[in-house]
Amino acid sequence: MARHRSTLMVTKDDYVTPRGDCIVAVRAEKALRDLHEDIRSWICRNGSIVTLTLDIDGYIFEVKGYGSGKLIADHPRDIVCRKSSYTCSRTLMIRADKAAIDIPREVVDILRREDTRVLVIIRVYA
Repeated sequence: MARHRSTLMVTKDDYVTPRGDCIVAVRAEKALRDLHEDIRSWICRNGSIVTLTLDIDGYIFEVKGYGSGKLIADHPRDIVCRKSSYTCSRTLMIRADKAAIDIPREVVDILRREDTRVLVIIRVYA
């Protein structure tokens, strides 16, 4: 879990497969499609700055990246931060400064626990 070097993902799915090494949180209440229309439109603008903050039992982990006119931001289950410029319906941000591997291992151990709750905060600066 949380070993991927170029992406980080939050999903509504309730499980993590061994191949899901970018997944850091499951059973999310929202995916990209569920975000407010204004937020989604700002994400899909060239030059917008996007942050995703994870509050994990008081430990704050923040990823900063960029929006793009190439983004769709309408996936029904997932939210993905990417260090690359690749875009698809799951992509929240491109050129992110962090990925799943950057989360400290002791925090990943907390994420593995069934009872851990994660607050996900998305901000967009247009």
